[in-house]
Amino acid sequence: MRQVFVGRKEELAALARARERAGSGRPQRVLVEGPAGSGKTALVRHFLEDVPRVLYAEGEDGATAFPYGVLEQLIGSGPGSGPWADPRAGGIALLETLQKMPELQEPDGTCQFGTCRFGTGRDGTCRDRTCGDSVALVVDDAQWADTASLGALGFAARRLSVLGVPRVMVVVVVRDIADPRVPEGQRRLFGGGAAVRIRLGGLAPAELRTLGEALGPGPLTARAAARLYEHTGGNPSYVRELLEREGDGLGEVLEHTDATPPAPRSCAFSVRSRLLSCSPDTEALLAAASVLGRCCPLAEAALLAGLADPLPALEQAVRAGLLTERPDDSVVRFPDPVVHAAVYHALGPARRRALHRGAAALAGDEETALHHRARAAAGPAPGLSAELAACGRRSVAGRAWHKAERQLSAAARLAPGRAAYEQYTLESIECRLLAGDVPDAAEVAAQVGEFAASGWRSYLLGRLGEDDPDRAESLLRDAWRRCDPVADRVLAARIAGRFAALRGGAASDTEAANWAGLALRLAPHAPAVDTVRHLALGGTATSGRAGQTARALAALDRLPDPAVASPAQLQDLMGRGTLRMVTGDLTGAVRDLTGVLAAGRTHTAPFRMTAAGALAAAEYRAGHWDAALGHCEPALALTDDGGQSYAALYCRMLATLTHSARGSFADAREQLRRMTGGTGTGVSVGMGSSVWTALAEAHLARALGRPEDVVAALEPLLPPDADGEGSQADPADPLCHLDALDPLGHRDEPGAVPWPDLLADAWTELGEHRRAARVLGRYEALALRRDRAGALMRAARSRGTLAAAVGDTAVAEKAFRTALWHARRTQEPFGRAQVHLAYGQFLRRTAKRARAGEQLREARGLLVRLRARPDLERCERELAVGGPVVGGPVVGGSAAGGASVGGASVGGSGAPDSGVDGPGVPGQARLRADASSLTAQERMVAGRVAAGLTNRQVARELVISVKTVEFHLGRIYAKLGVPSRTRLAALLASQEVALPGQD
Repeated sequence: MRQVFVGRKEELAALARARERAGSGRPQRVLVEGPAGSGKTALVRHFLEDVPRVLYAEGEDGATAFPYGVLEQLIGSGPGSGPWADPRAGGIALLETLQKMPELQEPDGTCQFGTCRFGTGRDGTCRDRTCGDSVALVVDDAQWADTASLGALGFAARRLSVLGVPRVMVVVVVRDIADPRVPEGQRRLFGGGAAVRIRLGGLAPAELRTLGEALGPGPLTARAAARLYEHTGGNPSYVRELLEREGDGLGEVLEHTDATPPAPRSCAFSVRSRLLSCSPDTEALLAAASVLGRCCPLAEAALLAGLADPLPALEQAVRAGLLTERPDDSVVRFPDPVVHAAVYHALGPARRRALHRGAAALAGDEETALHHRARAAAGPAPGLSAELAACGRRSVAGRAWHKAERQLSAAARLAPGRAAYEQYTLESIECRLLAGDVPDAAEVAAQVGEFAASGWRSYLLGRLGEDDPDRAESLLRDAWRRCDPVADRVLAARIAGRFAALRGGAASDTEAANWAGLALRLAPHAPAVDTVRHLALGGTATSGRAGQTARALAALDRLPDPAVASPAQLQDLMGRGTLRMVTGDLTGAVRDLTGVLAAGRTHTAPFRMTAAGALAAAEYRAGHWDAALGHCEPALALTDDGGQSYAALYCRMLATLTHSARGSFADAREQLRRMTGGTGTGVSVGMGSSVWTALAEAHLARALGRPEDVVAALEPLLPPDADGEGSQADPADPLCHLDALDPLGHRDEPGAVPWPDLLADAWTELGEHRRAARVLGRYEALALRRDRAGALMRAARSRGTLAAAVGDTAVAEKAFRTALWHARRTQEPFGRAQVHLAYGQFLRRTAKRARAGEQLREARGLLVRLRARPDLERCERELAVGGPVVGGPVVGGSAAGGASVGGASVGGSGAPDSGVDGPGVPGQARLRADASSLTAQERMVAGRVAAGLTNRQVARELVISVKTVEFHLGRIYAKLGVPSRTRLAALLASQEVALPGQD
């Protein structure tokens, strides 16, 4: 078997750190444990390749009866070798062997490590690369090592420093340190807190793809790698066996979700040997259970096997390790997928098909019967294929995407001809898209591209190619030309829905609303277009149609609670949440969208992504920045491997804005890099990707204090002649282009993500006052016409900054007072803070120090709670110039190094921190500054647990599973060093950084 090593970066890093500590004179004890085949030996041997001196021994199954066998492997057969009277004598002999090793003897020359027996070169460094390094002492398969050797090893390991051999790392490799064959003293020594403990699990799907490329006949698809991980648990030994034995056939089997992949040969041999020792009844029960699946009711397996009393057979199967059962549970289970596969594939093809036919006859529902009939079929079956396709389409109507995909895939496998095969395959691929189960869109697009031209083919290629909006639009237009909207209204609605998403992603809101309306007229209840109501309402809100937003909100006033809403009502609730956000009702928007996200679990992946993105946008504007980042994460998790959907780009834009405002510039740049593929914007303005990328670039440039980069990012987004260059319109009339441009849904609509004020501020700073005035005039007119308080606040603040720059202090004073008035109408703490900061700067420069101090302190309070480091630093500088800072909390952490400015420590780790929308807001806990390693979701969980919520209540509030809450809570305990919920609550109550979730 060819040796290939992949993955294990964290484990190798842990071993390297232990080696470094041992090299500095602190002996290390390292435990590497994991199940058979998990790659423990491969990991240790790969690490040892770079270690100059190693003493290595390994236990052997059946050799535990030979005392000191392992110790003799370590010491060798020279002087001092056994036999030894007892483990103590053996340990002394091992220590003496270490003391005699040249690498561990006291040196006599001088080098960078102290003194060195090899002397030094001209530069004063050691001539021998091993100086200051450690010696590795390794015992592999310690569960099979003899007790005497392990006792001697423990004696020596405890005395390394005392006896002058500190530069040693002792590595014990074992399947499970709790194995009773490992003596109690060694379990304490290597399993205790002072030891480095490395537990190996399986390789991740991405690492399995790397292994497949190295060992298999061809690369695994992302989908096949995910199924291989599910089948084997990522066990490297199992994966190697399957890749080298099955060849191309493995990838084909893994692509079919209704097929059972083969078992690794070693597991198959083990299972078959155990089957041979079973009674006929036990073997019959196991065969029947394997056909029914990885788990099944015992009564069903007994009925299929023809057993009146299955309990004796079950007892034998459990003793053989082939089935598991629980005392009060009627379901029997195979211990893992490979054991199930070994039993299933041990059946001959004739018996396997006969059992499937029997299972179909016994099935109590149509879906189960169809599944077994399909598994029993030996070739094309036109009638059965049509039945499966019809059942799959009913599952689509019921939003059971995974079930529908399996049924349609089975229909394609049994289809009588190429045309039917391609149609059913296309429909099954759409189910995968709707379920968010397309880990590599390019691979699927390549498969679809080989099919005959059709409306379905072009429609799916357009969906799969959203990272190239121009090509996606071209493909959707081709799909529309090939589709008959009268004969196939549902496909036409699907295409119209994608056009709506495409235009909405490009911020062409009127076109998005028009396409969404068409989709609703064609197929209002089609599950595959469950975002079009939101797109229609969102397009209405931001397209500038006078009065429509208010009328739409009024019409949606009496919607039910999301928990009891119908699918159509849930879409309307998401639309209402978006309308409320655009009109400034952020509290109502967050309430609506939180409920929608919680209730939308069975909806399509695009619906869930859109809901998460809309909620994150409302939370960003409301100052709940940790929550916004937390809700961006699941949306991005659904799309990271499948291409740049507009929902993903939008969420990355929001994450960039938040990290930029926090001063977490490395995180902001990483999000921006992933938006652009590392190449910059690089796309035309008409594409949605450039809209969100431009906004992300501009907000990052603003936080960094680079006005020229703000202009470079935002100037291309302006409507034609909006900055006055080449325009024939009257510049004194800011509404001259308004009616003509509104139908195009341009991107400066108030209520959407703000940016015209950023561009005006940048032009002001660069001395381009005329351009700043022009863009502000249009923005002010639009904001006034829509009565958007947030936009009016930002526009007035920017107007005040411009007036101050040109020396018109009267206009500046009036503008800033207007901004303050609008700020009182908003629920946007960051926007309010920027008004107070800009006004305070103006007042200080006009020698009104007392009033300036009031404004700056107001800004400072908001910015501290938001952890908005760049603006906070500017505010601190203004306060430092204008007079002493009056008290205030400390902002901890360090982003870009951090700084201490004006009496406050300002920084951040790049990790997201909490944000609130004003002083005295309920729902806050306190978190120590050194806990900045908590992720956004961990902070949300910690706050709610500290508030007294149960895990189930936290899961319900955050729209995650209870197991996910338990996972986060375990990491929180480890990071904060607390053992319980009570101690966590006490810690949070006593610390200094705001954390959302606790009253």
